Amino acid sequence: MSSPFPATYPSNEFVEADLHYLVPNGRRPVNYAFPAPPGVPQNSGDFAARRVRIEDGRRQSQRPTLDVNGFELVEHPSQVADFSDESTIRSAYYVEVDALLRRVTGAIKVVIFDHTLRYGLKGHTEEGIREPVRRVHNDQTFVSGPRRVRDHLPPEEAEERLRGRFAIINVWRPIGHPVEATPLAMCDARSIDVQDLVPSDLVYRDKVGETYAFAYSDRHRWSYFPHVQPDEAVLLKIYDSLDDGRARLTAHSAFDDPRTSPNARPRRSIEVRSLVFF
Repeated sequence: MSSPFPATYPSNEFVEADLHYLVPNGRRPVNYAFPAPPGVPQNSGDFAARRVRIEDGRRQSQRPTLDVNGFELVEHPSQVADFSDESTIRSAYYVEVDALLRRVTGAIKVVIFDHTLRYGLKGHTEEGIREPVRRVHNDQTFVSGPRRVRDHLPPEEAEERLRGRFAIINVWRPIGHPVEATPLAMCDARSIDVQDLVPSDLVYRDKVGETYAFAYSDRHRWSYFPHVQPDEAVLLKIYDSLDDGRARLTAHSAFDDPRTSPNARPRRSIEVRSLVFF
């Protein structure tokens, strides 16, 4: 890409907006990945809006990277035109994501284990498509990260891979048109402290996973990439087994940009989740 700035790129270097943080109360939050049983809240836990400054990642003198900040914007044109077709996503788009992750990270093996389609229209009824998550979170924890390896590899290979370095990386991109509403905010990994992390249950129909919710800290430093294009992708570090000072995870959340035009199209996006081995 010749320029990091799309033609419609705004001039502001940051935006102030609300992000929703967990208010810890001593109880473990529980979130359901499917409609919760009658009388049970879809997402337990109390969340409160905090007004934060979200810097423009495109304009930072040092462009954010996976290993320093926990997130990175890359150019990534896709040959997939129809993201409504599940088989095409798995047969064609997964291949593109595999190649991208090998190129950016130097990985020797990539295992893509799922993906999620999102539509940023509140209350929509499109089956199998979720709304953007407007809570500060990370998709894995230091406990569930290694568990993912055992979930998706044969037992003998899993134990061998767990002795080396591996990471979990999400690849997020808009579908069809640039992001005009509900952009994605990401927290600089260097500003996160272990005391900010709150383990939470994520309940599936067949198992219970574990994610992190986040308690608010005024140390957190947030960034976003305005108007992400369909030929761009955002990489998010969800977990890294190597504890040597590099980013091991980040926090992220969709947010409502107060500058969004009333005529903005709701965001459509896809995120692909992968195990990456070195």
